[in-house]
Amino acid sequence: QLQASGGGLVQTGGSLRLSCAASGRTFINNAMGWFRQVPGKEREYVAGISWGGGRTTTYAESVKARFTISRDNVKNILYLQMNSLEPEDTAVYYCAAARSASPTREASGYSYWGRGTLVTVSS
Repeated sequence: QLQASGGGLVQTGGSLRLSCAASGRTFINNAMGWFRQVPGKEREYVAGISWGGGRTTTYAESVKARFTISRDNVKNILYLQMNSLEPEDTAVYYCAAARSASPTREASGYSYWGRGTLVTVSS
């Protein structure tokens, strides 16, 4: 089970940190990722992190240098630090656990999904 939290309403230029808590099992051997979705559009890849210590991270071009993904395997929590938020970042954000040890940008590569958390950025 994955549960995302930390969403909310923020002004342009503000910051939020999303958390994704895992329960029932550990995902230390799985890559993890964040996706987002707005109504009427496909789910979009945001960021991914490799298994274990998370040596490898990948980002969508639209969020690179503004967002940082990290993981705490002791607490079994995945994070997404979002800075310099823009109205275009408004979406429901989902965390997911990949089938592989390396992150993939394809939603089909993820087998566990959490409930989303809504992020709204006002202009």
